[in-house]
Amino acid sequence: MTDAGRRSTGLAYALLAPSLFGVVAFLLLPILVVVWLSLHRWDLLGPIEYVGGANWRSVLSDSAFGNSLLVTLMFVAIVVPTQTVLGLVIAALLARGLPGSGLFRTLYVLPWICVPLAIAVMWRWILAPTDGAVSTLLGHRIEWLTDPGLALPVVSAVVVWANVGYVALFFLAGILAIPTDVHSAARIDGATAWQRFWRITLPMLRPTTFFVLVTGVISAAQVFDTVYALTGGGPENHTDLIAHRIYAEAFGAAAIGRAAVMAVVLFVILVGVTIAQHLYFRRRISYDLT
Repeated sequence: MTDAGRRSTGLAYALLAPSLFGVVAFLLLPILVVVWLSLHRWDLLGPIEYVGGANWRSVLSDSAFGNSLLVTLMFVAIVVPTQTVLGLVIAALLARGLPGSGLFRTLYVLPWICVPLAIAVMWRWILAPTDGAVSTLLGHRIEWLTDPGLALPVVSAVVVWANVGYVALFFLAGILAIPTDVHSAARIDGATAWQRFWRITLPMLRPTTFFVLVTGVISAAQVFDTVYALTGGGPENHTDLIAHRIYAEAFGAAAIGRAAVMAVVLFVILVGVTIAQHLYFRRRISYDLT
């Protein structure tokens, strides 16, 4: 390698150094620490004791952990498709440029930029069974957050309400990036509005859809603030999402090792789901608009 090549390579590594430091310090190192903790027993106060696979055997045979995985799966299955479809519909309407579209763009995004805990506290007041806004409006008492059959759908609805603006924002950017010539040609050929949406808009939105689904699944699987403020994991553990279970194990039961095992399991599941989504969309995405 010539001197000029060495200087270029050195400059490249120097420019990459801050980012590489961030990846190592805030991503790779925490993962390694959590994996290490999963092999130890620690209560945050006493000495750390190596226990090998005891934490893993305990967690993987724990019915409460299995229930949290199932509840999280149901929660993700409700939230991600709902917010994706609603976000796409809202983005399609906003892209039409109707009067007031600019105002609605801001209103839809506001819940997403607010603190999740504050939003959850607001909705807890709105859904209060006695003096809440919804019960007062309906004229009778409804246990929105303490009924085992209603708690998970209600929490899911609150999360969808908070995130749909974020999803719509990305879909709107994707729709506006589609060349108008493509739609114009299809319109000249006699394609209806629905045919243009189904045959042109949706296929060209696949990169955006992939991003929205990946981030949506990861975000939904890690929801904690909303559940903690609305239901605290109840009633009867029907809203005990995996993030809430990890918190309860780490800071409620002071079982850091068991909590670390749960965190590693969640990480592996999310990596697997992300890879599966990538394999599905890999042959279905085209970034060439020429």
